Amino acid sequence: MNTINRRSVLLAGLGAVGAGALAACTNGPGSGDTPSLVSPSGSAVAATEKRRAGTGTVRNVTLTAAPAVLDLGDRVTAKSWAFSGRTPGKEIRVSTGDTLAAELSNQLPGRTSTSLHWHGIALRNDMDGAPPVTQNVVRAGSNFTYRFIADAPGTYFFHPHVGVQLDRGLYAPLIVEDPREPLSYDDEWVVVLDDWVDGVTGTPDEVFAELRQGMGGHGMGAMDGMEMDDSSSSSSSSPSSDSMSMRFRLMGATSDLLGGDAGDVKYPYHLVNGRVASDADVYRGTPGKRIRLRIINAGGDTAYRVALGGHRLTITHTDGFPVEHRQVDALLIGMGERYDVLVTLGDGVFPLVALAEGKNTTGMALVRTGSGAAPSTSMRPKELDGEIPTAAQLRATDDVRLTSKKADRVHRIELTGGMHRYNWAINGERFDMSDPDARPILVETGQRVRLDFVNTTTMWHPMHLHGHTYQLGTKGPRKDTAIVLPKKTLSVLFDADNPGQWMLHCHNAYHGEAGMMAVLGYRA
Repeated sequence: MNTINRRSVLLAGLGAVGAGALAACTNGPGSGDTPSLVSPSGSAVAATEKRRAGTGTVRNVTLTAAPAVLDLGDRVTAKSWAFSGRTPGKEIRVSTGDTLAAELSNQLPGRTSTSLHWHGIALRNDMDGAPPVTQNVVRAGSNFTYRFIADAPGTYFFHPHVGVQLDRGLYAPLIVEDPREPLSYDDEWVVVLDDWVDGVTGTPDEVFAELRQGMGGHGMGAMDGMEMDDSSSSSSSSPSSDSMSMRFRLMGATSDLLGGDAGDVKYPYHLVNGRVASDADVYRGTPGKRIRLRIINAGGDTAYRVALGGHRLTITHTDGFPVEHRQVDALLIGMGERYDVLVTLGDGVFPLVALAEGKNTTGMALVRTGSGAAPSTSMRPKELDGEIPTAAQLRATDDVRLTSKKADRVHRIELTGGMHRYNWAINGERFDMSDPDARPILVETGQRVRLDFVNTTTMWHPMHLHGHTYQLGTKGPRKDTAIVLPKKTLSVLFDADNPGQWMLHCHNAYHGEAGMMAVLGYRA
C-alpha cells in the first residue's frame, strides 16, 4: 500500500498541477512522529473505487472558471468569478453509478490557483479537490480532469477548496438521480441559496483580511463570541477609534435557533438562484401539482430559515440521504447543508423566503401557479415562525440507517477559538497548510468511528466531513454537514469504508480558512 508524508514534499509540489505530482511522491512511510497514512492516489483508494457499482456511462463536462460580470437582477451587477459567466453554474445531472469526467479549466486572473470539491460525494480520495491534502492546486492557465463514480443518489454541489473562493460565484448543483426513485412527484426545482459580497462591497479576501484582525488584539478573554447590541451593526465603514475596521464585520446578529451569535459578515445581498429579492427567480407551475425542492445552502457565513408562504413542507432527504418523512413549516439550513422537500402547490403567487438567520434580511424566489401580484420583498410568511425541526429530530430510513455496533474508535473534536482573536481551530490547533498531516485524526479501514464534536466556543459551526456521511446519534439522519451549537456536543457515527486523507472542517468559509480544519486520515 502506498503511503505519503507531505512534510517533505508539499512545498516543492505546490508548483505542479493536480494529483499526479502527489502520486509521484508516495514512496514510503512517514518519518518521526508522523504516522503513515494511506495515499490519496494509492492502491487502497484504487481498490475501493473498483468496488463501486458503476453503469459504464461517462458524463463529460467542461467547467471554465473565469472572471465575469454577473447580472444579479434589478440592475445589480457584480464583478466576480464564475463558471461560464453565470452563478450558480449550470447544474450537472448524472444517474447513480455514472462516471463524471469534469475538466476544470482555470482561467482566473493573475496567478490565482483553484480546485473543485464535490461536496457530499463519497468519491475516490484523489478526486476530492482539497489541496494540499488530496491534490496540488490547479494553477492559472492549467486544466485538471476530475473523474469518479457517483454511486449514491442525492442532492450535492461543487465549489473550490482554495482560500475563501467558496464565497465567490464558483459553485453549482450536482444532482445524482436514482433510476429507482421511490418518491412520487410531478416536477423538481433546485434552489440554491447564497450570501453575496463579491464585487459589490468588496471581495471575500478583503472580508477575511478584516476578520482575521480580530476584535482589537487584546488577547483571549470575555470578548470571544460576545454578544453586541444591535447598534454595533450600523457602524460606518471607517475604522473605529480603536482602529478596528467595520467595513464587513457584522455585530449584533443573534439567533435562538443557532444558540446566540449568528454570523460574522455583513452581506449586501442574499440570493436565491443567483437573483436578488427585488428581481426574483420564478418557478411556474400548476395548482395541485407536487414538486420536489432540492435546497442547497452555498453561502459562506449565513444559515437560512426557509419557508414557502401558504404551504407546509415534507422533508424527505437531508444531505442526499432519505429520512422518515416529516411535515414542517420551515427549515433551518446551515452552510453546506442540503434538504429535499415535497410540497403540493396552491393556486396563486407565493414567496419562497430565505431569512438570513439572525441577520434581519432575506432572499426570495417566487412560486407562480396563477394570476396575482408578486408579494413585497419584505414579506415574511407566518411559516417562518412555525415548526422548524433540528436535524437531530429527523430519523434515517431503515435502508440507510447504520447497523447497531459499538464504536471501535472515538475521537473528541473540540471546536475552539473566538471572534476576539479570530483563532478558530480544532483541538486548539489551527490547521497548517504547509504541514497538513502533522496531527491527523487517525482511523483504520473497517472501523466504526464516533466523532464527538465538542463546541467550546460561543458560535455555531456547520461541521463537514469529506468522503463520508455520518449518522447523528444512533437513529438520526445520515449527513455530511451538521450544525454544532455553541457550548454543546454533537456525537456522530460513520463506518471507515473510504480510505484516504479527508478534510474535516467548519463550513463557514472564514472559520475554516482561519484554521478550523483537520485531516481525518486512514492509517496505512
